[in-house]
Amino acid sequence: MNAARVWLAGIGLLAAVSAGANAGVSDAAILFGQSAAFSGPAEDLGQNMRLGIQAAFREQNERGGIHGRRLELVTLDDAYEPEAAIANTRRLIQDEGVFALIGAVGTPTSVAAVPVATEAGVPYVAPFTGAAFLREAAGRGTHVINLRASYDDETEAMVAHLIGDLGIERIAVMYQDDSFGRAGHAGARQALAKRDMAPVSVGVYPRNTTAVKTALLDVRAGEPEAVILVGAYEPVAALIAWSREIGFRPVFITISFVGSNALARELGAAGAGVFVTQVVPFPRGDEPPVVATYGRALAALAPDSTPGFVSLEGYLAGRLAIAALDFCGRDVDRDCFMRAMRQHDSVDIDGFELRYGTGDNQGSDRVFLTMIDASGGYRPITSLAQR
Repeated sequence: MNAARVWLAGIGLLAAVSAGANAGVSDAAILFGQSAAFSGPAEDLGQNMRLGIQAAFREQNERGGIHGRRLELVTLDDAYEPEAAIANTRRLIQDEGVFALIGAVGTPTSVAAVPVATEAGVPYVAPFTGAAFLREAAGRGTHVINLRASYDDETEAMVAHLIGDLGIERIAVMYQDDSFGRAGHAGARQALAKRDMAPVSVGVYPRNTTAVKTALLDVRAGEPEAVILVGAYEPVAALIAWSREIGFRPVFITISFVGSNALARELGAAGAGVFVTQVVPFPRGDEPPVVATYGRALAALAPDSTPGFVSLEGYLAGRLAIAALDFCGRDVDRDCFMRAMRQHDSVDIDGFELRYGTGDNQGSDRVFLTMIDASGGYRPITSLAQR
């Protein structure tokens, strides 16, 4: 696959990097690597994670970089395929000589890539997934640092709001048949089991396809009042559109990984009333202050781009890496980078606070509610009853 180098320094060649804990660090620059989906049905996620990281890095570079070094990013397309993620991760570490990996997209790709990064002692920062195994990795000697709330956090919020706000108890689950989908499915079952409940029906569809008709029929058979959707934007949109077509109209609520802007675009008019849980604040809101900072950084990098949840998460990932590098000073290495996370229980990114601790590698537990309105845009809500 072709590497897409993001030269945030503007021009020039990458200086030679040193080995070991200082790999990826030269006198002039610090190099990060990203393997993510830049093609295929999840491409919007990878493209926007990259855009947000770029915006954060460019913003810092305009201020002189980190202790005199510029931040650079090299990216490789894994198309949301685990085998490609393994090959890309090896290439980024062995051939490109990156300091750390950042902004990976997806559970199945992370399942494949994390062991490669762990063996090499390379930090794996802010993957775009809420899978439990990445949280459990805190006690297994890995170098995983999570930014976002988990899928368990999201599905717990979904079930709590469906029952508490709408009085709904007949809840079904549709999920993607891979480690991501199973993680969300497990979270939903766990949330329901806490309330002595279980899904009234379950549908499953193959990863990287839009073959959702069988899953739809399986879900509909349980006559649910609400359906929790765990999938990427194209198949989720296809299932909702088909549901509308056949007159099946439960409450649909989907997980943040779906890619909110892409989902709304795919659904068009059929998206009105669909709920999406988010793990970052509303990207066009007023609070916390980092939202405005992100907006300015995004506009400076890509004036025609639309603010969104995914690129905001990428921006926060970039800012998290910058905070750790800043703590380490000029003598940065991977060990110090990781200690910066483990020893500081609070990282404040312009009002978006992340908390870490012993055995806790997840910075944020926050889950936000949003809804697609009649105009096809999103609005933040505090209750599902606000539809």
